[in-house]
Amino acid sequence: MPALFTTEDAPTHRRLALWQDIVCDVFVQLDCKSDLGGAFHGAITSAQLGAVKCSVVSSSRQRVLRTPSRIARASEDFVLFALGRSGAGAVLQDGRETVIQPGEFAFYDTTRPYELRFNAEFTQTIFQVPRAMLHRRFAGTQGLTATTFTSDRPVQRLAWQFISGLSEIADKLDPDNAIRLADQAADLLAMAMSERLGGAALPASTHRSALLYRLKAHVLAHLPNPELGLTETAAALGISPRYVNSLLADEDTSFQRFVLAQRLERCKRDLASPAHAHRHIGEIAFAWGFNDLSHFGRVFRDHYGLSPRDWRQSRLPN
Repeated sequence: MPALFTTEDAPTHRRLALWQDIVCDVFVQLDCKSDLGGAFHGAITSAQLGAVKCSVVSSSRQRVLRTPSRIARASEDFVLFALGRSGAGAVLQDGRETVIQPGEFAFYDTTRPYELRFNAEFTQTIFQVPRAMLHRRFAGTQGLTATTFTSDRPVQRLAWQFISGLSEIADKLDPDNAIRLADQAADLLAMAMSERLGGAALPASTHRSALLYRLKAHVLAHLPNPELGLTETAAALGISPRYVNSLLADEDTSFQRFVLAQRLERCKRDLASPAHAHRHIGEIAFAWGFNDLSHFGRVFRDHYGLSPRDWRQSRLPN
């Protein structure tokens, strides 16, 4: 079962204070204000999906503030995606304000001040992603905080549906599947942001971020193909091979190193998963684009300090 936090059993005069403690424990350090007194109520269910947290919040009228003083006293570094389920909620950050209705979502960055306003009862799904995890996929997030993503764009609609569905089953997933589905949700959110920026004239830095996301998405989609190469990837994106490596140089890597690292990471994950315990090491390596088992063994040991066999034995139960 997911963790449940509620004000229901608290004395009425303590409910708002308890609620502030709850949201600080589940999310980040915040200040909560409401004029409802003893009529205030709130509940959160929350489940961890690897590095990501998926929560459902239902509560009453309030203001929530992430202040500079709160940020200075904390180290939280997350991006929070708020998906509207019922009622409406406003998000204010970076000089922008938007309202989230059911079927829509917006996000805010915990490293900068923000405010949330709810004028009536509401329910939202909150998908909390480490900022570094999101920025590996799409780095141009600051220009899109407090911006509503609506259902009139297919990818935006799919992201809302996928994460809403994920929140319903989050507590029933085994850890391996939870991590994979959280990764897919982060991919969808990055795609939605890239789509949102696609129709606008972008600053050069944002354009590079969007193009870098497209590059990574192309590579990840074609990892199992041992013929995946720089020239073909550049042609698929309509850019030069030199520009491909220029984009990846922003993250201190190159096309060849990025492809190798992604293949190794997926092999490492599958070797440690009980769901793949019946598969031979070579089968896993070939499934992720390696075509030389000796080479795979050498580079795996170079990266992780253990042979693929020793890594598997150290992670799987006897």
